[in-house]
Amino acid sequence: MALPTYTTTGQRIGYYGFLFYCGLVFFFLIAPIFIIIPLSFNQSPFFGFTPEMLRLEPEAFSLRWYRQMLGICREDDIITTVCTNKWMLGTVNSFIIGLSATFLATTLGTMAALGLSRPNMPFKGLIMAVLISPMIVPLIITAAGIFFFYAKFGLVGTYTGLILAHTALGTPFVVITVTATLTGFDTNLTRASASLGANQLKTFFKVIMPLILPGVISGALFAFITSFDEVVVVLFLGSVDQITIPRQMWAGIRQEISPVILCMATCLVALSITLLTTVELLRRRSERLRGIKLRN
Repeated sequence: MALPTYTTTGQRIGYYGFLFYCGLVFFFLIAPIFIIIPLSFNQSPFFGFTPEMLRLEPEAFSLRWYRQMLGICREDDIITTVCTNKWMLGTVNSFIIGLSATFLATTLGTMAALGLSRPNMPFKGLIMAVLISPMIVPLIITAAGIFFFYAKFGLVGTYTGLILAHTALGTPFVVITVTATLTGFDTNLTRASASLGANQLKTFFKVIMPLILPGVISGALFAFITSFDEVVVVLFLGSVDQITIPRQMWAGIRQEISPVILCMATCLVALSITLLTTVELLRRRSERLRGIKLRN
């Protein structure tokens, strides 16, 4: 954005200095994440840039670690690791558990936020504190409590137990984002819908849901990322069959150091960028539908 012509020299220096400072902070936060991308294409089985990579020699780059991640290995690829399907099994399990937990957390969190947004809701502060407690309590304590509680019902070592546990961890994010969206919600719209003969279910899907959709999508995104990135609860509740990507990466760091971890991390970075881009596009579409003109 260009500065107005009437700005002084001091204001211009302060403005561009602030942009430079924000760029440094952004670089400090993002650089460690993107450094793993070129390392995932390393031909060497070590975590580091070889002299050949720094000279950009084609022989120094390879897709061998991506092939091992997919379980497609050639004989010359197998040097320090053995090709297995654990990474793909972990990917499938992570998506099954993450999507199921996201659906439940989004449904329960949205219903809770709608109830908390009512002005006559009793014990609103206490209920909100209980709902967001999984975000405050240390995760190791939450995981231990879930383990002992689920053990009584035979849910340890099952997909159902992991889905319910991840639902409990993701629901607070949905509650917070949807509650923030409902802060400026005009309740006269629901009264107008009721006066026109619409029942509560139709009012929710035709009036309320389109307006709070950005908050619901953001909460669902946070719930999915929380489930997809969670490892402590999986270590407590998961069995050999419930291997997820974070658990496999944890096991790989402890037992078998392999650049396959960098390949999976690169894929997760690409997935995160895709999800954030999708949410931003949906947010802009929602604002256009609501008649809000975006300013570049």
